[in-house]
Amino acid sequence: MIFGAHVIVYSKDAEADRAFLRDVLGFRSVDAGRGWLIFALPPAEAAVHPAADGGRHELYFLLCDDLQAEMLALGKKGVRCSKVEEARWGSVAKIQLPGGGAVGLYQPKHPLAVPGALQG
Repeated sequence: MIFGAHVIVYSKDAEADRAFLRDVLGFRSVDAGRGWLIFALPPAEAAVHPAADGGRHELYFLLCDDLQAEMLALGKKGVRCSKVEEARWGSVAKIQLPGGGAVGLYQPKHPLAVPGALQG
């Protein structure tokens, strides 16, 4: 039985990114041994889009109902966000991780598959 998803983010500074997930975003974690933290994520959904190359994937593990308010709150914690990109399906900004990578912060404009999620 499939009961969830496990997301792996590769990082040049895994310790800094783990601290960001724990201390800035406030995600709960368990220690899988020797300080290796596995974080609980908010509920998730997946979409499959057509693509000619078929090998590209995007990770927006941070869904929100008010992108501007979330960016403002994160900015007060020293988090840098990119400019907002508007698309037919949602508004997206990228959050710079301490380890050099980036993840998407996403306010969808479509109905959500996540049970109990706020519907705008």
